[in-house]
Amino acid sequence: MAFTLRQLQYFVAVAEQGSVTRAAQNLSISQSSVTEAIKELEGDLGVELFERHPRGLTITYNGHQFLRHATKILADVSDARNVFTETQNSTGGTLNIGVTSLVAGYVLSDLLARYRRACPGVEVSALEDNGSYLEHLLIGGELDVAVMVISNLRDRMALQAEILETSPYRLWLPIGHPLVSADIISIADITKEPLIMLTVDEIEENTGKLLSALGARPHVAFRTRSVEAVRSLVATGAGVALLPDLVYRPWSLEGDRIESRDVSGSLPVVQVGMVWRKGSSLPQSARDFVGIAEASRSGRVR
Repeated sequence: MAFTLRQLQYFVAVAEQGSVTRAAQNLSISQSSVTEAIKELEGDLGVELFERHPRGLTITYNGHQFLRHATKILADVSDARNVFTETQNSTGGTLNIGVTSLVAGYVLSDLLARYRRACPGVEVSALEDNGSYLEHLLIGGELDVAVMVISNLRDRMALQAEILETSPYRLWLPIGHPLVSADIISIADITKEPLIMLTVDEIEENTGKLLSALGARPHVAFRTRSVEAVRSLVATGAGVALLPDLVYRPWSLEGDRIESRDVSGSLPVVQVGMVWRKGSSLPQSARDFVGIAEASRSGRVR
């Protein structure tokens, strides 16, 4: 029997949440329904999508590969459902978008693909820069809308923001690291480890503020603006990283495994959202973009 869209939806939810319990809560269904759907999907595909262990589930390499296809299938179905409700008349016009570097590859690419399918007649211009400069351009009317990290949005009096995704911080570890099997990981545990620091958007600022507030002074072994470099360095044991789930992937480019674990205490979250100038009359092209982004917020069939 071929797999169903519902099975794909449950699989993506578990992969994103890293837990059947959390996935079931988000989907408002029973855990047994999620577990049964995953088993049926694995049976249909003939591969294990998750490794079972006492702490929960860990996505396998095959599961990671299938996740890309499942996410695309669900996104395409969502587009098909919205084909008659989204603005499709393609009257032309322009759309000027701003984006921060962290968001460009993880959020904007999918949104732009959806937007171009819905509004092929609109000429899109996108600019990547830091958050403060994008705020300046939005207030000055040089950008219609920006997709950016909004956790530390500076001028909230002049700008309107709508959250698209909230991503908690977690600890990235190489496979076999002693903390992988720890029941509880504290900030104190992290400060004993060499830290790989990502220096894009406000990620470094947020991490520094968090550790400073807790009186911890980590040993920063490496600073980089490349998420792929962080993955490779962590996977090969050069250090650990404290980063939002938004950019987590369980494999480095070299195919080495990266583990992700919760850290006890109140860690910050990264909010990604759309931003535009308050009181401005958005052009139809920008209103369509905002609508499409809102419709695809979950990335799942509903």
